[in-house]
Amino acid sequence: MSASDPTASATSPGNWVANQPYLLLCVAALCWAGNAIVGRLAAGHIPPVTLSFLRWSIACLIILPFAWKHLKRDWRTIRGRLGIMIFLSVTGIAAFNTLQYWALEHTQALNTLLLQSATPLFVAVWSLILLGVRLTLIQAGGIALSLIGVLVILLHGDLSALTGIMFNKGDIIFTVALVIFGLYSVLTLKRPPIHGLSFAVFTFGCGAVCLIPLLIWELMSRPVMELNAANLLATLYVAVFPSTLAYLCFNRSVQLIGANRAAPFFHVVPVFGTVMSIVFLGEHPQLFHVIGFALVLTGVFVASRRPAKAG
Repeated sequence: MSASDPTASATSPGNWVANQPYLLLCVAALCWAGNAIVGRLAAGHIPPVTLSFLRWSIACLIILPFAWKHLKRDWRTIRGRLGIMIFLSVTGIAAFNTLQYWALEHTQALNTLLLQSATPLFVAVWSLILLGVRLTLIQAGGIALSLIGVLVILLHGDLSALTGIMFNKGDIIFTVALVIFGLYSVLTLKRPPIHGLSFAVFTFGCGAVCLIPLLIWELMSRPVMELNAANLLATLYVAVFPSTLAYLCFNRSVQLIGANRAAPFFHVVPVFGTVMSIVFLGEHPQLFHVIGFALVLTGVFVASRRPAKAG
Protein backbone atom coordinates (compact mmCIF):
# COMPACT_ATOMS: atom_id res chain seq x y z
CA MET A 1 0.00 0.00 0.00
CA SER A 2 2.71 2.44 -0.88
CA ALA A 3 3.61 3.74 -4.28
CA SER A 4 1.50 2.18 -7.00
CA ASP A 5 3.20 -0.37 -9.23
CA PRO A 6 3.18 0.75 -12.88
CA THR A 7 2.60 -2.85 -13.98
CA ALA A 8 -0.51 -3.19 -11.82
CA SER A 9 -3.96 -2.63 -13.21
CA ALA A 10 -5.31 0.84 -12.49
CA THR A 11 -8.60 -0.72 -11.41
CA SER A 12 -7.16 -3.39 -9.09
CA PRO A 13 -8.30 -3.17 -5.43
CA GLY A 14 -4.73 -2.76 -4.17
CA ASN A 15 -4.04 0.06 -6.60
CA TRP A 16 -7.31 1.77 -5.62
CA VAL A 17 -6.45 1.63 -1.92
CA ALA A 18 -2.93 2.95 -2.59
CA ASN A 19 -4.50 6.09 -4.07
CA GLN A 20 -6.93 6.86 -1.22
CA PRO A 21 -4.85 9.17 1.02
CA TYR A 22 -7.53 9.80 3.64
CA LEU A 23 -8.23 6.10 4.10
CA LEU A 24 -4.49 5.43 4.39
CA LEU A 25 -4.09 8.24 6.94
CA CYS A 26 -6.93 6.82 9.05
CA VAL A 27 -5.23 3.41 9.05
CA ALA A 28 -1.93 5.02 10.09
CA ALA A 29 -3.63 6.98 12.88
CA LEU A 30 -5.33 3.83 14.19
CA CYS A 31 -2.02 1.95 14.25
CA TRP A 32 -0.22 4.81 16.00
CA ALA A 33 -2.96 5.06 18.62
CA GLY A 34 -2.32 1.42 19.46
CA ASN A 35 1.41 2.10 19.53
CA ALA A 36 0.94 4.70 22.28
CA ILE A 37 -0.97 2.20 24.40
CA VAL A 38 1.47 -0.68 23.84
CA GLY A 39 4.48 1.62 24.28
CA ARG A 40 3.16 2.80 27.62
CA LEU A 41 2.51 -0.79 28.75
CA ALA A 42 6.04 -1.76 27.68
CA ALA A 43 7.65 1.11 29.60
CA GLY A 44 9.78 -0.35 32.39
CA HIS A 45 9.74 -3.80 30.80
CA ILE A 46 11.43 -3.18 27.44
CA PRO A 47 14.19 -0.51 27.29
CA PRO A 48 13.40 2.18 24.67
CA VAL A 49 16.34 1.60 22.32
CA THR A 50 15.82 -2.17 22.46
CA LEU A 51 12.15 -1.78 21.57
CA SER A 52 12.89 0.63 18.76
CA PHE A 53 15.70 -1.52 17.35
CA LEU A 54 13.64 -4.72 17.43
CA ARG A 55 10.64 -2.88 16.00
CA TRP A 56 12.44 -1.68 12.89
CA SER A 57 14.60 -4.76 12.39
CA ILE A 58 11.54 -7.02 12.36
CA ALA A 59 9.59 -4.57 10.19
CA CYS A 60 12.45 -4.53 7.69
CA LEU A 61 12.51 -8.33 7.55
CA ILE A 62 8.73 -8.44 7.10
CA ILE A 63 8.67 -6.28 3.97
CA LEU A 64 12.04 -7.29 2.51
CA PRO A 65 10.67 -10.24 0.46
CA PHE A 66 8.06 -7.93 -1.11
CA ALA A 67 10.47 -5.02 -1.58
CA TRP A 68 13.51 -6.90 -2.88
CA LYS A 69 12.81 -6.61 -6.61
CA HIS A 70 11.98 -2.92 -6.27
CA LEU A 71 15.06 -2.30 -4.10
CA LYS A 72 17.36 -3.88 -6.71
CA ARG A 73 15.80 -1.75 -9.45
CA ASP A 74 15.98 1.46 -7.37
CA TRP A 75 19.40 0.92 -5.78
CA ARG A 76 21.27 3.15 -8.22
CA THR A 77 18.79 5.98 -7.56
CA ILE A 78 19.10 5.45 -3.80
CA ARG A 79 22.90 5.63 -3.99
CA GLY A 80 22.63 8.89 -5.88
CA ARG A 81 20.53 10.40 -3.06
CA LEU A 82 22.12 8.51 -0.18
CA GLY A 83 22.45 11.59 2.02
CA ILE A 84 18.74 12.41 2.18
CA MET A 85 17.85 8.72 2.53
CA ILE A 86 20.12 8.30 5.57
CA PHE A 87 18.84 11.56 7.06
CA LEU A 88 15.23 10.38 6.73
CA SER A 89 16.19 7.05 8.31
CA VAL A 90 17.82 8.75 11.28
CA THR A 91 15.04 11.29 11.89
CA GLY A 92 11.81 9.46 11.11
CA ILE A 93 12.86 5.94 12.11
CA ALA A 94 15.70 5.88 14.64
CA ALA A 95 15.42 9.18 16.52
CA PHE A 96 11.67 9.81 16.66
CA ASN A 97 10.62 6.38 17.83
CA THR A 98 13.41 5.92 20.36
CA LEU A 99 12.64 9.31 21.89
CA GLN A 100 8.93 8.43 21.95
CA TYR A 101 9.52 5.22 23.93
CA TRP A 102 11.97 7.02 26.22
CA ALA A 103 9.39 9.73 26.88
CA LEU A 104 6.74 7.16 27.78
CA GLU A 105 8.94 6.07 30.68
CA HIS A 106 8.66 9.53 32.22
CA THR A 107 5.24 10.96 31.34
CA GLN A 108 1.53 10.16 31.33
CA ALA A 109 -0.60 9.22 28.35
CA LEU A 110 -2.72 12.41 28.64
CA ASN A 111 0.34 14.60 28.25
CA THR A 112 1.64 12.74 25.18
CA LEU A 113 -1.76 12.87 23.50
CA LEU A 114 -1.99 16.60 24.09
CA LEU A 115 1.50 17.15 22.73
CA GLN A 116 0.91 14.90 19.72
CA SER A 117 -1.93 17.18 18.70
CA ALA A 118 0.67 19.89 18.03
CA THR A 119 2.30 17.84 15.25
CA PRO A 120 0.48 19.73 12.44
CA LEU A 121 1.95 22.97 13.77
CA PHE A 122 5.51 21.57 13.62
CA VAL A 123 4.84 20.31 10.10
CA ALA A 124 3.55 23.75 9.09
CA VAL A 125 6.66 25.47 10.48
CA TRP A 126 9.05 23.07 8.72
CA SER A 127 7.03 23.38 5.49
CA LEU A 128 7.41 27.15 5.66
CA ILE A 129 11.15 27.02 6.48
CA LEU A 130 12.17 24.33 3.99
CA LEU A 131 9.62 24.55 1.20
CA GLY A 132 8.15 28.03 1.53
CA VAL A 133 4.67 26.50 1.84
CA ARG A 134 2.28 28.56 3.97
CA LEU A 135 -0.86 27.34 5.68
CA THR A 136 -4.02 28.84 4.26
CA LEU A 137 -6.46 30.49 6.67
CA ILE A 138 -8.85 27.59 6.12
CA GLN A 139 -6.16 25.02 6.94
CA ALA A 140 -5.14 26.92 10.07
CA GLY A 141 -8.79 27.16 11.15
CA GLY A 142 -9.30 23.44 10.57
CA ILE A 143 -6.24 22.58 12.65
CA ALA A 144 -7.43 24.85 15.46
CA LEU A 145 -10.93 23.33 15.36
CA SER A 146 -9.64 19.75 15.49
CA LEU A 147 -7.27 20.68 18.33
CA ILE A 148 -10.23 21.99 20.33
CA GLY A 149 -12.01 18.70 19.69
CA VAL A 150 -9.01 16.75 21.00
CA LEU A 151 -8.95 18.88 24.14
CA VAL A 152 -12.68 18.31 24.69
CA ILE A 153 -12.12 14.53 24.57
CA LEU A 154 -8.95 14.42 26.66
CA LEU A 155 -10.23 16.81 29.33
CA HIS A 156 -13.69 15.20 29.48
CA GLY A 157 -15.41 18.36 28.36
CA ASP A 158 -13.87 20.51 31.11
CA LEU A 159 -11.40 22.81 29.34
CA SER A 160 -10.56 24.45 32.68
CA ALA A 161 -8.72 21.22 33.61
CA LEU A 162 -6.04 22.25 31.10
CA THR A 163 -4.54 24.58 33.72
CA GLY A 164 -3.94 21.63 36.06
CA ILE A 165 -1.74 19.65 33.67
CA MET A 166 1.90 19.40 34.78
CA PHE A 167 4.58 18.83 32.18
CA ASN A 168 7.79 16.97 33.01
CA LYS A 169 11.00 15.51 31.57
CA GLY A 170 9.08 13.05 29.40
CA ASP A 171 7.04 15.86 27.85
CA ILE A 172 10.19 17.71 26.84
CA ILE A 173 11.61 14.55 25.28
CA PHE A 174 8.36 13.90 23.41
CA THR A 175 8.21 17.49 22.15
CA VAL A 176 11.71 17.08 20.70
CA ALA A 177 10.52 13.82 19.07
CA LEU A 178 7.56 15.62 17.47
CA VAL A 179 9.79 18.39 16.12
CA ILE A 180 11.95 15.69 14.53
CA PHE A 181 8.94 13.87 13.07
CA GLY A 182 7.62 17.13 11.63
CA LEU A 183 10.96 17.55 9.85
CA TYR A 184 10.79 13.96 8.58
CA SER A 185 7.23 14.47 7.32
CA VAL A 186 8.21 17.48 5.22
CA LEU A 187 11.48 16.03 3.91
CA THR A 188 9.77 12.86 2.64
CA LEU A 189 8.71 15.08 -0.24
CA LYS A 190 12.42 15.38 -1.14
CA ARG A 191 12.92 11.61 -1.32
CA PRO A 192 14.16 10.21 -4.63
CA PRO A 193 11.58 8.90 -7.11
CA ILE A 194 11.63 5.27 -5.98
CA HIS A 195 9.01 2.66 -5.17
CA GLY A 196 7.37 3.01 -1.76
CA LEU A 197 8.56 -0.43 -0.67
CA SER A 198 12.14 0.44 -1.62
CA PHE A 199 11.91 3.59 0.47
CA ALA A 200 10.38 1.76 3.42
CA VAL A 201 12.78 -1.18 3.52
CA PHE A 202 15.83 1.06 3.19
CA THR A 203 14.76 3.53 5.90
CA PHE A 204 13.62 0.74 8.25
CA GLY A 205 16.90 -1.15 7.87
CA CYS A 206 19.12 1.92 7.92
CA GLY A 207 17.29 3.30 10.95
CA ALA A 208 17.82 0.03 12.82
CA VAL A 209 21.53 -0.02 11.93
CA CYS A 210 21.93 3.56 13.17
CA LEU A 211 20.55 2.44 16.54
CA ILE A 212 23.22 -0.24 17.09
CA PRO A 213 25.71 2.01 18.99
CA LEU A 214 22.91 3.19 21.32
CA LEU A 215 21.69 -0.39 21.68
CA ILE A 216 25.14 -1.56 22.80
CA TRP A 217 25.30 1.25 25.36
CA GLU A 218 21.80 0.40 26.62
CA LEU A 219 22.57 -3.31 26.97
CA MET A 220 25.60 -2.42 29.09
CA SER A 221 23.83 0.14 31.28
CA ARG A 222 20.28 -1.18 31.74
CA PRO A 223 18.62 -4.54 32.48
CA VAL A 224 18.06 -6.64 29.38
CA MET A 225 14.50 -7.28 28.17
CA GLU A 226 12.97 -10.45 29.57
CA LEU A 227 11.85 -12.98 26.96
CA ASN A 228 8.28 -13.48 28.11
CA ALA A 229 5.00 -13.62 26.19
CA ALA A 230 3.92 -10.06 27.01
CA ASN A 231 7.19 -8.50 25.83
CA LEU A 232 7.31 -10.61 22.68
CA LEU A 233 3.72 -9.77 21.77
CA ALA A 234 4.34 -6.06 22.37
CA THR A 235 7.42 -6.18 20.15
CA LEU A 236 5.58 -8.03 17.39
CA TYR A 237 2.68 -5.56 17.50
CA VAL A 238 4.86 -2.46 17.17
CA ALA A 239 6.80 -4.10 14.33
CA VAL A 240 3.73 -4.98 12.26
CA PHE A 241 1.15 -2.24 12.79
CA PRO A 242 2.65 1.15 13.79
CA SER A 243 5.82 0.35 11.81
CA THR A 244 5.20 -1.62 8.63
CA LEU A 245 1.56 -0.75 7.98
CA ALA A 246 1.39 2.79 9.38
CA TYR A 247 4.57 4.09 7.76
CA LEU A 248 3.70 2.69 4.35
CA CYS A 249 0.29 4.36 4.60
CA PHE A 250 1.63 7.67 5.89
CA ASN A 251 4.51 7.96 3.39
CA ARG A 252 2.17 7.21 0.49
CA SER A 253 -0.36 9.77 1.74
CA VAL A 254 2.26 12.52 1.96
CA GLN A 255 3.22 11.70 -1.63
CA LEU A 256 -0.40 12.10 -2.71
CA ILE A 257 -1.54 15.22 -0.85
CA GLY A 258 1.53 16.79 0.80
CA ALA A 259 2.64 17.11 4.41
CA ASN A 260 0.44 20.07 5.39
CA ARG A 261 -2.78 18.37 4.31
CA ALA A 262 -1.75 15.01 5.83
CA ALA A 263 -0.64 16.44 9.19
CA PRO A 264 -4.14 17.24 10.58
CA PHE A 265 -4.80 13.49 10.73
CA PHE A 266 -2.52 13.35 13.77
CA HIS A 267 -5.50 14.77 15.64
CA VAL A 268 -7.32 11.51 14.87
CA VAL A 269 -4.72 9.52 16.86
CA PRO A 270 -6.05 10.50 20.33
CA VAL A 271 -9.59 10.04 19.04
CA PHE A 272 -8.80 6.44 18.13
CA GLY A 273 -7.02 6.10 21.48
CA THR A 274 -10.22 7.10 23.24
CA VAL A 275 -12.24 4.62 21.17
CA MET A 276 -9.78 1.86 22.09
CA SER A 277 -10.15 2.70 25.77
CA ILE A 278 -13.93 2.41 25.38
CA VAL A 279 -13.73 -0.91 23.52
CA PHE A 280 -10.86 -2.63 25.36
CA LEU A 281 -10.95 -1.02 28.79
CA GLY A 282 -14.73 -0.93 29.24
CA GLU A 283 -15.05 2.85 29.53
CA HIS A 284 -18.48 4.27 28.70
CA PRO A 285 -18.94 6.88 25.94
CA GLN A 286 -20.10 10.29 27.14
CA LEU A 287 -21.55 13.38 25.47
CA PHE A 288 -18.13 15.04 25.41
CA HIS A 289 -16.86 12.12 23.29
CA VAL A 290 -19.50 12.81 20.65
CA ILE A 291 -18.85 16.56 20.67
CA GLY A 292 -15.08 16.07 20.53
CA PHE A 293 -15.28 13.54 17.70
CA ALA A 294 -17.48 15.89 15.68
CA LEU A 295 -15.06 18.80 16.15
CA VAL A 296 -12.01 16.70 15.28
CA LEU A 297 -13.52 15.20 12.14
CA THR A 298 -14.83 18.57 10.97
CA GLY A 299 -11.46 20.21 11.57
CA VAL A 300 -9.56 17.45 9.78
CA PHE A 301 -11.96 17.63 6.83
CA VAL A 302 -11.49 21.39 6.54
CA ALA A 303 -7.70 21.38 7.03
CA SER A 304 -7.00 18.52 4.62
CA ARG A 305 -9.02 19.86 1.69
CA ARG A 306 -7.16 20.88 -1.43
CA PRO A 307 -6.56 24.66 -1.39
CA ALA A 308 -8.50 26.56 -4.01
CA LYS A 309 -6.41 27.73 -6.95
CA ALA A 310 -5.94 31.47 -7.26
CA GLY A 311 -7.64 33.10 -10.25
